[in-house]
Amino acid sequence: MVVPNPLPEHSTDRLDLPFVDDDQTPADAENNRVAVLLMGYGEVESYEDFANYNEQALNLLTAKFAPVPTWIYPPLAKVLAAFDLHEWSHQHGNFISPHNAIFERQRAGIEAALKQRWGDRIEVFKAFNFCQPHLPEQVLETIRDRGFSKLLIYPLLVVDSIFTSGIAIEQVNKALVNLQTGDTHWVRSMRYIPSFYNQPDYIQLLARMVQERIDREWRSSFLPSQIGIVLLNHGCPHEAKGFVSGIAESQALYEAVRVELMHRYPLISVGWLNHDTPMINWTQPNAQLAAHNLIELGAQAILMMPIGFATENHETLLDVEHIMLALQRQHPQVIYQQMPCVNDHPEFLEMAARWANPLISDLLGERAKAIHFAGVDRSHLLDQASDSDHAATHSHDHDHDHAHAGHHHHGHHHHH
Repeated sequence: MVVPNPLPEHSTDRLDLPFVDDDQTPADAENNRVAVLLMGYGEVESYEDFANYNEQALNLLTAKFAPVPTWIYPPLAKVLAAFDLHEWSHQHGNFISPHNAIFERQRAGIEAALKQRWGDRIEVFKAFNFCQPHLPEQVLETIRDRGFSKLLIYPLLVVDSIFTSGIAIEQVNKALVNLQTGDTHWVRSMRYIPSFYNQPDYIQLLARMVQERIDREWRSSFLPSQIGIVLLNHGCPHEAKGFVSGIAESQALYEAVRVELMHRYPLISVGWLNHDTPMINWTQPNAQLAAHNLIELGAQAILMMPIGFATENHETLLDVEHIMLALQRQHPQVIYQQMPCVNDHPEFLEMAARWANPLISDLLGERAKAIHFAGVDRSHLLDQASDSDHAATHSHDHDHDHAHAGHHHHGHHHHH
């Protein structure tokens, strides 16, 4: 399966020519800057926030695949919060997720790399899907108040799916409606980077991190064929109400990383970090089963490497820790190690900035036209649509009559 590259290689190849805005003022030209909106999930840092976080996650994520009525979200969120509190506080010694701190380092590093090229014409802001005070609406309000009218939406999430870039766009759209004043949008130009699962430099960095860890820790202790590598993807439900759930993209990422490593290390498997949700059919093998299978084939050491996550979080830390403890009980003779995500690896921050360059170039070169807000009368667009529908219907009926004049269709009727 060939998955198209989401980013343009050269901005000169792009077909969308800039709009010409006859109403552009000197102030607009002077304020030609781009706000880069870096988006992540965010994670709770205070135990009191669990229920609120869970309710938002249920509304945005679970609703896309689970047949759960919305009235159950608030009480269910409180029940889940009790489980979270038990796991994070009691089982893991007051675990505080490092996700938000790492994400801030990613934001600062990407901004520093972009400023080397673009100077003060860009600023990088962070938004978290579920955590105040960095919810998309709160951050977009800041961007608007600072006078930006050009926006690059950049979910720093590896795989493009409804659960990643999809909910990012959903939240941005809601926020832009709520933040509107007057009859034109304050955002005049927009670009979007959906993901980077198929970027060669990301794939090569992951493979090199694995190679370097094995060389450093295990090269003199195990034959290459005795080292099992579990490449961890975020689990995906097989059915997501018609939305793209990310299975094909995650599989493509796994295959690409595997190709980089498989000639040296034969025992490699994908491992899906699934959620324990009843009635939902998740991707297989889960990470524990993947490791178990490699051990069956003779692996004496297991390396767990997250590839579908760019930022450390409770899944890559706590969930993987649980899995390794369970495996240790099953197979105590095997050695286990856990790898970090790319996090704020200098090469990752450089490449993440590089992927944004062509789109920033586009935005700075574009003289954008004012876009009218939904409150403005759009009846002329509806009139145009109905006129074209009428023309198409008339033409279709005309052709259809001729077809029936010459052919007998065995009693079948086409309903349009």
